Amino acid sequence: MTDIKIGGVPEHFNYPWYITLKNKEYAKKGINLRWQDFPGGTGDMCKALRSGEIDMAIILTEGIIKDIINGNPSKITQLFVKSPLIWGIHVSNNSPFKKIADLQHATVAISRFGSGSHLMAIVNARNNGWDTNKLKFKVVGNLQGGIDALTKGEADYFMWEHFTTKPLVDNGLFKRLGDCPTPWPCFVVAVTNKALQKNYTEIKNILNIINNCTQDFKKINDIDEILANRYDQKIEDIQKWLSITHWSDGKPITKNLIGRIQNKMVSLGVINKREKSSELIKNMYF
Repeated sequence: MTDIKIGGVPEHFNYPWYITLKNKEYAKKGINLRWQDFPGGTGDMCKALRSGEIDMAIILTEGIIKDIINGNPSKITQLFVKSPLIWGIHVSNNSPFKKIADLQHATVAISRFGSGSHLMAIVNARNNGWDTNKLKFKVVGNLQGGIDALTKGEADYFMWEHFTTKPLVDNGLFKRLGDCPTPWPCFVVAVTNKALQKNYTEIKNILNIINNCTQDFKKINDIDEILANRYDQKIEDIQKWLSITHWSDGKPITKNLIGRIQNKMVSLGVINKREKSSELIKNMYF
């Protein structure tokens, strides 16, 4: 058996991995795939890829592009979710802020620098014409850290995936002032260069298995009820999420797409300059 370690956020996007692991589909190919949850998100996974703690990650597009440019020895092997991620912009329920424009000089809670919550705060600021050099950040680690920071008044607003935080809005802990969708496909699969060199065939088999699952994921009987129960969501919210979420099913990621994403990231001030797209990707041909 070949040991491969993979990480991802403990959210509904990654339920196909749970299914394929539960069904022992990787073991049938001689692969001991070990999943690790990363509640801290993309910044945490970038660190784990760099250290070799994990070999693969299901990770936010903007975060891993920025980190590979900054020296992370990994490659993007494919898109995982090709639709945008909807980031909710949240304040505490007793906050005086009423609209997004009120947040221009407020402190934003982020899981860590280089995370999606950090980079999308920059995107949101640019969208609203704010000076991104004047943004004030409070590092909080993860979603629970964001809850604590807003509740204690240590930060003013916090951006996190819309549907994951919906129960917090429903129970009155958070108020959502609006949403900020990513201007690019949201999740990719990143693999360390070391794992690609050492276990290329196994990585290819893993991707084949997960892509077969995502292809038919929405057709699974009662998938809306299963996800609603597992992730403490209202069924109507899960149904809406399923209707707007689209997996890539393993279609190759093109240099043109990565180039366009980089151009957008440069224009939004998320990265300073673009690199050769070929330096960022390693297509696996299925």
